[in-house]
Amino acid sequence: MTLQVPGRRTGRPVSCPLVVVNYQGERHLVAMLGQQANWVRNVRAVGGRAVLRHGTREAVRLEEVDVGERAPILRRYLDYAPGARPHIPVNRHAPLRAFASIAARFPVFRITADHPGASDARRQKAGGPA
Repeated sequence: MTLQVPGRRTGRPVSCPLVVVNYQGERHLVAMLGQQANWVRNVRAVGGRAVLRHGTREAVRLEEVDVGERAPILRRYLDYAPGARPHIPVNRHAPLRAFASIAARFPVFRITADHPGASDARRQKAGGPA
């Protein structure tokens, strides 16, 4: 899968190949290079709006997963992305507590569809202004 997100300085689209991992019926992206990965910084700068390409173009919203919820996603990610194993300092068969101890270092984003007005509906549901 290719993630395409506007560059935080130029605004031009920047593409990056990533592995999408499914966990409990939801899709996720993991930053195997940590907090300072360029794509992570770009996603944060544009409020999570991005495009995924895998044959077709899909506008998405990337929502950062809380640190306390990342451990099982990180473990599953290592099962699907063998190239990430050298970057994440935990054996893929380790207990969840080992993944929890490093979770803050590796951002995880939940992928949701980005429909027009979807962010307004989420804010209203959460009790915030539209």
